[in-house]
This record gives sequence, structure tokens and C-alpha cells, in this order.
Amino acid sequence: MLSFPARTLALLVLAMMPVAASAQNEAARSDSPITDALLWMQGLLLGPIATSLAVMAVAGVGFMMLTGRMNWRYGGTVIIGVFIIFGAPRLVNSIGAF
Repeated sequence: MLSFPARTLALLVLAMMPVAASAQNEAARSDSPITDALLWMQGLLLGPIATSLAVMAVAGVGFMMLTGRMNWRYGGTVIIGVFIIFGAPRLVNSIGAF
């Protein structure tokens, strides 16, 4: 098992990995750089890398909960957080429909 500093370093290395630059995509660009930055952040938070990390996190937390190595309340919080992150666009659209 990796120590805490090693896990932290691995997480930082994964977070710093290059992703496809959306600056070259002229179709997705708007007139506002703030909008472009927010769209980039949304793509990063809801993209395929984040999806695969969330699947691994839910699987790991679920396994730890089933084996008794994690509190069910903490594990449920992690799983609910993943649902909120990936369900945010649908929640915002449903609230904006009123």
C-alpha cells in the first residue's frame, strides 16, 4: 500500500497530465474568455477522465464499505457527491425550465 505522500504525488501527477486543448476548437469558442474558461472547466469535470476516475472511486469506496474498512456514512457521502457532480447539468436545466 502506498504511503500518503506517494498517493498525493500520484494524484497530482494525474491531475497535471495534458488534456486536449479546446482553444483550437473554434466551434466551441465564444466571445467571452470567461465563458470559454467555464466551458473548459465543465468539460474537464464531466469528461471521460473524470468519469473513469469516478467509477474507480465508487467501486473502491463500495468495496471498502462492504469489507467494513470504511464508515457507511462517509462512503455514502462520496457516492452522493459523485451523483451531484455528474447530475449538475441536468439539475440546472430542470431548475431553469421554470
